[in-house]
Amino acid sequence: MAPGRRVVLGIVGPPGVGKSTLAQALAREVGERAAYLPMDGFHLPQARLRALGTRDRMGAPETFDAAGYADLVDAVVASPGMPLTAPGFDRTVEEPVADGVRIDASARLVVTEGNYLLLPGGDWERARVRMAAVWQLRLADETRRERLLARHIAFGKSPAEALEWMTRVDEPNARLVQSYAARADLIIDVT
Repeated sequence: MAPGRRVVLGIVGPPGVGKSTLAQALAREVGERAAYLPMDGFHLPQARLRALGTRDRMGAPETFDAAGYADLVDAVVASPGMPLTAPGFDRTVEEPVADGVRIDASARLVVTEGNYLLLPGGDWERARVRMAAVWQLRLADETRRERLLARHIAFGKSPAEALEWMTRVDEPNARLVQSYAARADLIIDVT
Protein backbone atom coordinates (compact mmCIF):
# COMPACT_ATOMS: atom_id res chain seq x y z
CA MET A 1 0.00 0.00 0.00
CA ALA A 2 1.41 3.33 -1.04
CA PRO A 3 2.00 5.86 1.73
CA GLY A 4 -0.62 8.57 1.88
CA ARG A 5 -3.21 6.55 -0.04
CA ARG A 6 -6.20 4.44 0.87
CA VAL A 7 -6.99 1.36 -1.16
CA VAL A 8 -10.46 -0.19 -1.25
CA LEU A 9 -10.83 -3.93 -1.82
CA GLY A 10 -14.33 -5.14 -2.62
CA ILE A 11 -15.65 -8.60 -1.79
CA VAL A 12 -18.84 -9.59 -3.56
CA GLY A 13 -21.02 -12.65 -3.74
CA PRO A 14 -24.57 -13.85 -3.26
CA PRO A 15 -26.31 -13.88 0.12
CA GLY A 16 -24.85 -16.49 2.48
CA VAL A 17 -21.53 -17.01 0.67
CA GLY A 18 -19.34 -15.65 3.48
CA LYS A 19 -18.51 -12.10 2.37
CA SER A 20 -18.64 -10.60 5.86
CA THR A 21 -16.60 -13.41 7.36
CA LEU A 22 -13.79 -13.04 4.82
CA ALA A 23 -13.81 -9.23 4.82
CA GLN A 24 -13.63 -9.07 8.62
CA ALA A 25 -10.86 -11.69 8.72
CA LEU A 26 -8.78 -9.78 6.15
CA ALA A 27 -9.17 -6.50 8.01
CA ARG A 28 -8.26 -8.19 11.32
CA GLU A 29 -5.20 -9.83 9.77
CA VAL A 30 -3.88 -6.52 8.42
CA GLY A 31 -4.54 -4.86 11.77
CA GLU A 32 -4.76 -1.14 12.54
CA ARG A 33 -3.89 -0.20 8.96
CA ALA A 34 -7.15 -1.78 7.74
CA ALA A 35 -10.86 -1.19 8.21
CA TYR A 36 -14.01 -3.17 7.44
CA LEU A 37 -16.86 -1.43 5.60
CA PRO A 38 -20.03 -3.51 5.11
CA MET A 39 -22.55 -2.42 2.49
CA ASP A 40 -25.39 -3.57 4.80
CA GLY A 41 -25.39 -0.22 6.62
CA PHE A 42 -26.72 1.31 3.42
CA HIS A 43 -30.02 -0.61 3.55
CA LEU A 44 -32.83 1.91 3.40
CA PRO A 45 -34.64 2.22 6.76
CA GLN A 46 -37.78 0.11 7.24
CA ALA A 47 -40.07 3.16 7.19
CA ARG A 48 -38.64 4.24 3.83
CA LEU A 49 -38.98 0.73 2.39
CA ARG A 50 -42.63 0.61 3.47
CA ALA A 51 -43.27 4.03 1.92
CA LEU A 52 -41.70 2.83 -1.34
CA GLY A 53 -43.57 -0.49 -1.24
CA THR A 54 -40.30 -2.45 -1.30
CA ARG A 55 -40.16 -3.85 2.26
CA ASP A 56 -41.05 -7.30 0.93
CA ARG A 57 -37.90 -7.22 -1.25
CA MET A 58 -35.42 -5.88 1.33
CA GLY A 59 -31.97 -6.83 0.10
CA ALA A 60 -32.67 -6.20 -3.59
CA PRO A 61 -30.51 -3.50 -5.25
CA GLU A 62 -33.25 -0.86 -5.13
CA THR A 63 -33.59 -1.25 -1.35
CA PHE A 64 -30.13 0.23 -0.72
CA ASP A 65 -28.86 3.79 -0.66
CA ALA A 66 -26.46 3.15 -3.54
CA ALA A 67 -25.65 6.87 -3.87
CA GLY A 68 -24.74 7.09 -0.18
CA TYR A 69 -22.54 4.01 -0.49
CA ALA A 70 -20.78 5.38 -3.57
CA ASP A 71 -20.30 8.74 -1.84
CA LEU A 72 -18.66 7.03 1.12
CA VAL A 73 -16.36 4.93 -1.09
CA ASP A 74 -15.39 8.19 -2.84
CA ALA A 75 -14.65 9.80 0.54
CA VAL A 76 -12.60 6.80 1.69
CA VAL A 77 -10.32 7.08 -1.33
CA ALA A 78 -10.23 10.89 -1.45
CA SER A 79 -9.52 11.39 2.27
CA PRO A 80 -6.51 9.28 3.29
CA GLY A 81 -5.46 10.03 6.82
CA MET A 82 -8.93 11.25 7.81
CA PRO A 83 -11.20 9.28 10.14
CA LEU A 84 -14.62 8.52 8.69
CA THR A 85 -17.81 6.93 9.94
CA ALA A 86 -20.39 4.91 8.07
CA PRO A 87 -23.73 3.37 8.94
CA GLY A 88 -23.71 -0.10 10.42
CA PHE A 89 -26.60 -2.56 10.36
CA ASP A 90 -28.48 -4.23 13.21
CA ARG A 91 -29.75 -7.58 11.91
CA THR A 92 -31.94 -8.13 14.97
CA VAL A 93 -34.20 -5.22 13.95
CA GLU A 94 -33.13 -5.05 10.27
CA GLU A 95 -32.27 -1.35 10.48
CA PRO A 96 -29.22 0.74 9.61
CA VAL A 97 -27.38 2.27 12.58
CA ALA A 98 -25.93 5.77 12.12
CA ASP A 99 -22.15 5.95 12.59
CA GLY A 100 -22.00 2.24 13.41
CA VAL A 101 -18.74 1.76 11.49
CA ARG A 102 -15.53 3.65 12.08
CA ILE A 103 -12.68 3.97 9.61
CA ASP A 104 -9.66 5.18 11.55
CA ALA A 105 -7.22 7.71 10.13
CA SER A 106 -4.52 5.01 10.15
CA ALA A 107 -6.48 2.72 7.78
CA ARG A 108 -4.77 2.35 4.41
CA LEU A 109 -6.78 -0.69 3.31
CA VAL A 110 -10.56 -0.62 3.51
CA VAL A 111 -12.21 -3.98 2.87
CA THR A 112 -15.81 -3.51 1.80
CA GLU A 113 -18.32 -6.21 1.03
CA GLY A 114 -21.78 -6.48 -0.40
CA ASN A 115 -23.96 -8.15 -2.99
CA TYR A 116 -23.96 -5.52 -5.70
CA LEU A 117 -20.39 -4.24 -6.06
CA LEU A 118 -20.22 -5.48 -9.67
CA LEU A 119 -23.58 -4.22 -10.94
CA PRO A 120 -22.99 -2.06 -14.00
CA GLY A 121 -24.14 1.52 -14.26
CA GLY A 122 -25.27 4.21 -11.86
CA ASP A 123 -24.01 4.53 -8.33
CA TRP A 124 -22.95 0.88 -8.08
CA GLU A 125 -20.54 1.46 -10.97
CA ARG A 126 -19.37 4.74 -9.44
CA ALA A 127 -18.42 2.87 -6.26
CA ARG A 128 -16.80 0.03 -8.22
CA VAL A 129 -14.42 2.25 -10.19
CA ARG A 130 -12.94 3.57 -6.92
CA MET A 131 -12.03 0.04 -5.78
CA ALA A 132 -8.56 -1.32 -6.50
CA ALA A 133 -10.06 -4.79 -7.04
CA VAL A 134 -13.24 -6.77 -6.46
CA TRP A 135 -13.11 -10.44 -5.53
CA GLN A 136 -16.17 -12.63 -6.18
CA LEU A 137 -16.80 -15.46 -3.73
CA ARG A 138 -18.35 -18.67 -5.00
CA LEU A 139 -19.78 -21.51 -2.92
CA ALA A 140 -21.91 -24.54 -3.73
CA ASP A 141 -25.52 -23.34 -3.75
CA GLU A 142 -26.70 -26.05 -1.35
CA THR A 143 -24.12 -25.05 1.27
CA ARG A 144 -24.80 -21.35 0.75
CA ARG A 145 -28.55 -21.86 1.18
CA GLU A 146 -28.03 -23.89 4.37
CA ARG A 147 -25.93 -21.07 5.83
CA LEU A 148 -28.47 -18.48 4.79
CA LEU A 149 -31.39 -20.37 6.33
CA ALA A 150 -29.45 -20.78 9.57
CA ARG A 151 -28.70 -17.05 9.65
CA HIS A 152 -32.35 -16.08 9.09
CA ILE A 153 -33.46 -18.45 11.84
CA ALA A 154 -30.75 -17.18 14.21
CA PHE A 155 -32.09 -13.65 13.76
CA GLY A 156 -35.68 -14.55 14.58
CA LYS A 157 -37.43 -15.97 11.52
CA SER A 158 -39.23 -19.28 11.87
CA PRO A 159 -37.89 -22.06 9.62
CA ALA A 160 -40.90 -21.60 7.31
CA GLU A 161 -40.44 -17.81 7.18
CA ALA A 162 -36.72 -18.23 6.54
CA LEU A 163 -37.31 -20.63 3.66
CA GLU A 164 -40.00 -18.40 2.14
CA TRP A 165 -37.78 -15.29 2.37
CA MET A 166 -34.78 -17.10 0.94
CA THR A 167 -36.78 -18.48 -1.98
CA ARG A 168 -38.67 -15.28 -2.79
CA VAL A 169 -36.01 -12.62 -2.08
CA ASP A 170 -32.51 -14.00 -1.55
CA GLU A 171 -32.36 -16.46 -4.43
CA PRO A 172 -33.36 -13.94 -7.16
CA ASN A 173 -30.73 -11.59 -5.68
CA ALA A 174 -28.19 -14.44 -5.72
CA ARG A 175 -28.87 -15.10 -9.41
CA LEU A 176 -28.41 -11.39 -10.18
CA VAL A 177 -25.11 -11.24 -8.28
CA GLN A 178 -23.82 -14.41 -9.96
CA SER A 179 -24.73 -13.06 -13.41
CA TYR A 180 -22.02 -10.39 -13.07
CA ALA A 181 -19.23 -12.66 -11.77
CA ALA A 182 -17.24 -12.22 -15.00
CA ARG A 183 -16.66 -8.57 -14.02
CA ALA A 184 -14.68 -9.64 -10.93
CA ASP A 185 -10.91 -9.28 -10.79
CA LEU A 186 -10.65 -12.63 -9.02
CA ILE A 187 -13.10 -15.48 -8.34
CA ILE A 188 -12.48 -17.40 -5.13
CA ASP A 189 -14.10 -20.77 -4.46
CA VAL A 190 -14.84 -21.06 -0.74
CA THR A 191 -15.81 -24.07 1.31
